[in-house]
Amino acid sequence: MARVCEICGKGKSTGNRVSHANNRTKRNFLPNLQRTKVVLDNGSTRKLNICTRCIRSGKIQKPSKRILSPVAPH
Repeated sequence: MARVCEICGKGKSTGNRVSHANNRTKRNFLPNLQRTKVVLDNGSTRKLNICTRCIRSGKIQKPSKRILSPVAPH
């Protein structure tokens, strides 16, 4: 699985890990990806890897939850 958002294309970025002695070593910053069900334009649903920024900003439409009718007591 590539660590890339399938909506906005956000991927990993690199930087430095800095110790208290100011030693610098390379590190990766990974996007916060969630595997969520998404309603596509044609009405079908699919699971996609989406960053939380896209989920929060409403760039996707999640499928509506099915409401189950309550079961009558016996």
